[in-house]
Amino acid sequence: MPGQSVGGQGVGYGSGHGSSQGNGSALEKTLRITEALTAFGGPHRLAELSAAAGVPKSSTYRILVSLVEQGYAVTDGEGSYGVGLRLRTLAAEVCADRPEGIVELLEFLQKCTGQAVHLALRSGNALTYIRKIEGSGSHRTSSRVGMRIPLHATAIGRAVLAHLPPEEAEGVLRTRADEEGLADELRTVRERGYAVDDAEYERSARCLGAPVFDRTGIPVGAVSLTAAASLHTRAELERFSPALLEAARGDQRLLQLGG
Repeated sequence: MPGQSVGGQGVGYGSGHGSSQGNGSALEKTLRITEALTAFGGPHRLAELSAAAGVPKSSTYRILVSLVEQGYAVTDGEGSYGVGLRLRTLAAEVCADRPEGIVELLEFLQKCTGQAVHLALRSGNALTYIRKIEGSGSHRTSSRVGMRIPLHATAIGRAVLAHLPPEEAEGVLRTRADEEGLADELRTVRERGYAVDDAEYERSARCLGAPVFDRTGIPVGAVSLTAAASLHTRAELERFSPALLEAARGDQRLLQLGG
């Protein structure tokens, strides 16, 4: 179903989510609310979480109270909810699980190109950086592990957005003033296999992003290369695209195997 809006950003979910309020078991409702809670732009209001998860406000409130009590969510006491320490800890443990093969591929990509390398995984309509390797030069990017970025804003995000099911991608596009231009760009991304950020998101950096898919062909994340805009032209950076695509395919195989 199309992504619902949370904090000005769409929250896209898989096809298994019911479209009417109240659908699903208590567990399914809790999972949907947890996904909405982690969406870009938090903390979120009760009404936003209810709409994004497709769960009635009364049920959403009861589930949020339990999540707060268990440490998975936090609240300011005035109706806004954010991600709790316990959920953040679980996320960090998952990111650290059996990373050797993936890290080796990312390190090899960095050594081959000399550029900063990132791996990010999707949650709703945002990505979270789970691995970062700085480039060989003195330039340092502002990104950090654990940082969340919207799908539309960067090369690594657009690499994912371009390959989402149409109804989910449209949910993101509808939130953008430049909807038509972004849609054209996403078609180009699908044709060439990678996305380009030509010093748009961060004026000091140029980026390439390539998607990583699950076994069903749905993008679950992406790998990116980031270079200093003052040192590398777009054409120079794009020469590294074959290496980036190969690394993305390798990470994809490892993620599909669970490690």
